[in-house]
Amino acid sequence: MAAVHNFLLIIIGIAGGVAVGAGYVAFITVLGIIPRLMQLTKTWKQIKSYEWAIIAGVMAGTLVSFLPLTFHLPSLLLIPIGLFSGIFIGLLAAALTEVLNVFPLLAKRIGIHERVIALMMAIALGKVAGSLFHWLYFIYQ
Repeated sequence: MAAVHNFLLIIIGIAGGVAVGAGYVAFITVLGIIPRLMQLTKTWKQIKSYEWAIIAGVMAGTLVSFLPLTFHLPSLLLIPIGLFSGIFIGLLAAALTEVLNVFPLLAKRIGIHERVIALMMAIALGKVAGSLFHWLYFIYQ
């Protein structure tokens, strides 16, 4: 039973990593964040520095997510930090899907273009259910 549990955790972790990686790549490439930044700052010659900065940032973020870091902050300070973090991630994801027209494209590709509302509700309810599961299972023990 423990092997099945560990296997499911591995699959969920890989799926989450692929989803986050795909969103990050879409954000960087499709929206043209790095080329626009280089254009505004006139730093085309430092393209290798940009590439290494992105790679180093991703690797540092990955390393920090695996380390058991704890900050002993008062509970009242954690509430706004968590609230603002959640708002930021939610708005960033919503903006990315809105800009890229993900829902209409996805609905058209899988053949349910007449049920886009149902697709959006399924995604929203899935996100809520996943967040509740994470909080109840991993946080509130």
